[in-house]
Amino acid sequence: MSSKTPPPEVLKVINAPFTPVPLAIVGMGCLFPKADNLSAYWSNIRDGVDAITEIPATHWNANDYFDDDKNAPDKTYAKTGGFINPQAFDPLHYGISPNNFEATDTTQLLGLMACEQALLDAGYATDKAGSDGKKFDRDRASVIMGVTGTLELVIPLGARLSHPLWKKALTDAGVDQETSTDVIARISEGYVPWQENSFPGLLGNVAAGRIANRFDLGGTNCVVDAACASSLSAMHMGIMELYTHRADMVITGGLDTFNDIFMYMCFSKTPAMSPSGHARPFAKGADGTILGEGLGVSVIKRLEDAQRDGDQIYAIIKSIGTSSDGRGNAIYAPSDAGQAKCLKDAYKQAGISPRDIDLVEAHGTGTKAGDATEVNAINEVYRDASDQQAWAAIGSVKSMIGHTKSAAGSAGFIKTAMALHHKVLPPTIKVDEPADLLKPYTSPLYVNTIKRPWVSRLDGSPRRAALSAFGFGGSNYHAVLEEYTQSAKPTDWDGNVQIIALGSDSTDTIKKQSINST
Repeated sequence: MSSKTPPPEVLKVINAPFTPVPLAIVGMGCLFPKADNLSAYWSNIRDGVDAITEIPATHWNANDYFDDDKNAPDKTYAKTGGFINPQAFDPLHYGISPNNFEATDTTQLLGLMACEQALLDAGYATDKAGSDGKKFDRDRASVIMGVTGTLELVIPLGARLSHPLWKKALTDAGVDQETSTDVIARISEGYVPWQENSFPGLLGNVAAGRIANRFDLGGTNCVVDAACASSLSAMHMGIMELYTHRADMVITGGLDTFNDIFMYMCFSKTPAMSPSGHARPFAKGADGTILGEGLGVSVIKRLEDAQRDGDQIYAIIKSIGTSSDGRGNAIYAPSDAGQAKCLKDAYKQAGISPRDIDLVEAHGTGTKAGDATEVNAINEVYRDASDQQAWAAIGSVKSMIGHTKSAAGSAGFIKTAMALHHKVLPPTIKVDEPADLLKPYTSPLYVNTIKRPWVSRLDGSPRRAALSAFGFGGSNYHAVLEEYTQSAKPTDWDGNVQIIALGSDSTDTIKKQSINST
């Protein structure tokens, strides 16, 4: 045996199959377009509310940057998106000096609000005194958030540093020095000034740091960047802490308020934006995505701990599968092989078959290539599990709120958990006709376009759902959730959908009955 080879007892542990323990979602909080909290978000999803609007004056002026020519330099061909409602933020409540307010990015500020919502929803105190909820071991609570790179504040702070270019251009144009100095000062006044707190105010990791600092949480504190898969990547890291008992509670999710002209330009020049101004995931008429902003936070514990502590439980996390695309055609091109590998990993960890899944909350951005790749991957994995057609509903919340980038996974995660909790199959809007890959009787999937009661299975097995988030660079994540069967929550159903029972000895007869009943 080589001196570098671990002893047999260590090899036995290293090679042992990994079996994840069930985890409980005990609290959630969020800020998404037209939704200031969890209740409003679920209400909008259930009722199919379209939260896409024109660019608000608080963000940028579409007249300055819009051009329907995709190739126009420094222009975007998009002028709609999903935007959070204006928020009344009290800096003193969160321990922030009003003097530092201007130098602190919006993501850091609103991240505090979403986290506070989640902790309160979970029934836990936001301070050590415990006046607003149950006490818990704060040194065993971790904060791991999905945030992409630096934050929006870096753009205006960086723009101020272009003053030598402005000066040179003015001088070359024959402008005298006094006028040039005045013009440069006027331009600079349009940007946030550099100050002592600018550096921490623009850093993505400080978004998690502020949460840990304000709510006195002593576990791991960091952010994870996996592009548009960031929030599920952060959640994956968080649940690993729960699996290994490095933490007893994890506050995790995705934070993204970076919806300015810079981000629109990034997606426009890819190009991935929708010329029609709307994301239509899995629709035949899909022509691209549209951007949104949002913050979604979940509080997660081991199921046995949550039951012991008398926590409310929205749903159970069975697993999160992961994969990388490896070598592909391009670093930013999606790979159905890579995504299929991720799905298989998730179902293997969860110990279930894709045939057990009733709902798939897809990444579903609305781009033709991206959606087709995702459907191909799911079809491959699901067809291997069963030759039955159209048993799983597929949808994407991006049709309602846009692509919230690093918060996209958390938006889908919260939607899925609430669907399980309320026993409702939520709609995906803007699908007049499904894409060819999802035509009736051609796929294990069907696009669910109306709210439906989620009827339990005849075999008595729990309702189960899956959700995906994929990021540039080939980062793939797929989570499996399961209903908490001990919850007494009734089906959130208003009676607008009627259930008609059909029965026959043959599927052909049932199909004919279905057609006649409609």
